[in-house]
Amino acid sequence: MFSRFHAKLLNLGSGDLLDSPRATSRLPRLLNDPGFISPGLDTESSDSDTEPSRQSTGRRERMIIVANFLPLISEKDSTTSEWRFKLDEDSLLLQLKDGFSLETRVIYVGRLKAEIDPHMQDEVAQKLYKEFHCMPTFLAPDVQDRFYHGFCKNYLWPLFHYMLPLCPDHGDRFDRSLWQAYVAANKTFADTVMEVIHSNDDYVWAHDYHLLLLPTFLRKRLNCVKLGFFLHSPFPSSEIYRTLPVRDEILKGLLNADLIGFHTFDYARHFLSCCSRMLGLDYESKRGYIGLEYYGRTVNIKILPVGIHMGRLESVLKLESTAAKVKEIEEKFEGKTLILGVDDMDVFKGISLKLQAVEELLRQHAFLRGKLVMVQIVNPARSSGKDVQEAKKEADEVAKRVNKTYGFPGYNPVVIIDQPIDSHEKIAFYSAAECCIVNAVRDGMNLVPYKYVVCRQGTGKGSPQTSTLVVSEFVGCSPSLSGAIRVNPWNIEAVAEAIYSAITLLPSEKQLRHEKHYNYIRSHDIAYWARSFLQDLERSCKDHYSRRCWGIGLGLGFRVVALSPSFRKLSVDHIVSAYKRTKTRAIFLDYDGTVMPRGLISKSPSGEVISILNGLCNDPQNTVFIVEEGL
Repeated sequence: MFSRFHAKLLNLGSGDLLDSPRATSRLPRLLNDPGFISPGLDTESSDSDTEPSRQSTGRRERMIIVANFLPLISEKDSTTSEWRFKLDEDSLLLQLKDGFSLETRVIYVGRLKAEIDPHMQDEVAQKLYKEFHCMPTFLAPDVQDRFYHGFCKNYLWPLFHYMLPLCPDHGDRFDRSLWQAYVAANKTFADTVMEVIHSNDDYVWAHDYHLLLLPTFLRKRLNCVKLGFFLHSPFPSSEIYRTLPVRDEILKGLLNADLIGFHTFDYARHFLSCCSRMLGLDYESKRGYIGLEYYGRTVNIKILPVGIHMGRLESVLKLESTAAKVKEIEEKFEGKTLILGVDDMDVFKGISLKLQAVEELLRQHAFLRGKLVMVQIVNPARSSGKDVQEAKKEADEVAKRVNKTYGFPGYNPVVIIDQPIDSHEKIAFYSAAECCIVNAVRDGMNLVPYKYVVCRQGTGKGSPQTSTLVVSEFVGCSPSLSGAIRVNPWNIEAVAEAIYSAITLLPSEKQLRHEKHYNYIRSHDIAYWARSFLQDLERSCKDHYSRRCWGIGLGLGFRVVALSPSFRKLSVDHIVSAYKRTKTRAIFLDYDGTVMPRGLISKSPSGEVISILNGLCNDPQNTVFIVEEGL
C-alpha cells in the first residue's frame, strides 16, 4: 500500500508539485457556532483562519448527568395502569448534586428500570423532565437486552473484573451482534443528550462502562463539548484488556472525553498502559495532574475514590425503627461476637471464600464456637446467568456445612439473609456488628466499609466508638482505609487469621482505627468527590475556546484535532514559491513512508524512486538527506 508521502515524492520528481499545484483535501472547519460540526461535513470542506470565540449567554450553569439508569423508582398502579415515579434517595447520581453549587441545574439522562409502552413514552418523558429534570432514554427491547444483559453484563463486566471467557462456563465469547447493540445503545444515549443540551456551555458527566462510546458520539456533534467520564468498575491490566476485539474503539471512545476518572491509581495506570501499548500514546504528569496528549487535546486523568452521603445515612440512623431494630439484633445475638458481610450475589464478591474463612476460624479456635456469628446479607443479583446460580449454590452449601459441623440447637455460626430487606434493617446490622468483612476477589470500589464505619459512629451513647474492618486488597476502597486489615481473599487461612486479629484487638486500638477511618470518610464524602471532579473538569475545558478544532475520522474512529490559534496549514503555493526563491535547500526525506511505502518486506527502492532522488541531487542548490529510524 502506497502512502500519501510516497505519492507526493513521485509528484515532486515528475515536476507536478512545482509546475501545476494541485488542490489538496482540507480538514473540516468549525461552523459559525463554535464546536458544532455538520454531519454532512467532509474532508473537502472549506477552511478559514477565523478563530472561534466564546459567547457568554448569561445562563445558569447546567450539568447533564448520563448513566445507564435514572435515579428514579418506578411503580405502576395495578388499578389505573398509570405510572408513578419518585426519586431514589439512595442513588449515587442523586446524592452527588450536593457537590454542585445551588445555582447549578442538574439534568439526568438514562434508562428507566420499567418497561414503558411505546405509545406512552413521549408522555412519560415530558412528565419526568418537567417534574424531576430526568430525560429517559428508550431502547428497543431486543437492543436493550443485547446491550445490557448481552454485551455489558455477560462480556464487558466480567472482562473488566479479570475473567476471560476461556470456555463457555467462564462467560460469553465475543459476539459481534452484541457489540453492534452496544454501539447502537450508546448512540441512542447521545441522541437523548442532544435533546437537552443547549450549547457548549453545558457540562456533561457520563458514568460507567455502559457508556464507553458515548464521548465519541457527543464529540462528533459538539466538538467543544465539556465532557467528563468516570469509570466505577476496575480497569484491567493491559494483558487482560488487549484480548478485547474492540479494544481500540473503546480506548478511542474514552479519549474523546476531556477528563477520565478512576477510583484508584492502579485502574488509571492500567488505562494509561493500554493507551501506550495499543495506541502509542504517551502521558506526562505536571504539577500533580496526569494528562494524555491526543491529537492536540490534553485528556486529563482523575484519581479519586467516590464517597458516601453522610446525611442520608445519619438520617436513617436517627429513625425510631432503626433504633428498635438495633436493639432487637443486640438482644438476639447477646453474648456473641457479631461479624457482618454485605454483598451482591455475583462471582466476584467472594462470599463462599468468606464463609470458608469463618469455617477455618472455628476449626482453629474452638473457644469461638457458640460465641461467634457471621451474618451475611446477600443483595439481589444485578444480572442472571449460570455463574450467579453457581455462586449462590456454593455459598449455600458452605453455610450448611459450617452450621452442621459447628452449630448446635439454638446456635448457627452462619446466618444468610438472602431476601430484600429495608434500608433501616441493613443499617441496624451495620450498627450492631463488631467487625465487617469485604472479601471480594475483584471490585471497583465497594462502599460497604464506609457505611459500616459511619453507622458504628452513630451508635455511641457516651462511650468511645469502635469498628474493625477486614478488606480484600483487590477492592477499590482498600487503599483509602489504612487502618483496615488487608487480606488476599484466595488465602483462606490468612483471612481466618485476619478475622481473629480483628475481633481480638484491644479496645483502644479499635477506637483509634475507627476514628482514623471516620475522619477520612467524613471529609471525603460524595459531595467532596463530585465537587473535586467538577473543578478538574472545568480546568480541563478552560482552553476549549482558545484552540482551533477540526473533526476528522469516520465512525468510532472520529476524533478532534486541536491546534493553537496561530496555526496555519502549509499550502502548496507557499512551498513552491519558497522552493523557487531559495538558492540553498536542505531536503530531508523519511525512508519508511516517503521514499518507500510502509509495510513492504522489500526495502529496495524502485528505479523510478532512484531516478527522482538522482534528479534532486543533480541540482547543485539541493542537499538531500535520507532519514531512517534506528540508524
